[in-house]
Amino acid sequence: MEVLIGYLAAFLTTVSFLPQVLRVVLTKQTRDISRNMYLLFALGVFFWLIYGILKGDLPMILANSVTIFFVLIVLYYKLTEGNRE
Repeated sequence: MEVLIGYLAAFLTTVSFLPQVLRVVLTKQTRDISRNMYLLFALGVFFWLIYGILKGDLPMILANSVTIFFVLIVLYYKLTEGNRE
């Protein structure tokens, strides 16, 4: 049961970023997104990923791998926003 709860929590928290990623990719607008928040969040997710790897926790590894990918997409658009204008 614990593993199922872990996978469900990992799935839901990871998928919650998908609407933001899709919106940024489709509109290329990041003006209202905090760069510093995403930088700190990316760092936190990176450390959760490392922690999951060290613990051998597959739900944590999978969720944070996908989440860091999503966050890096948004950060890429945010950090290159000035170059597109």
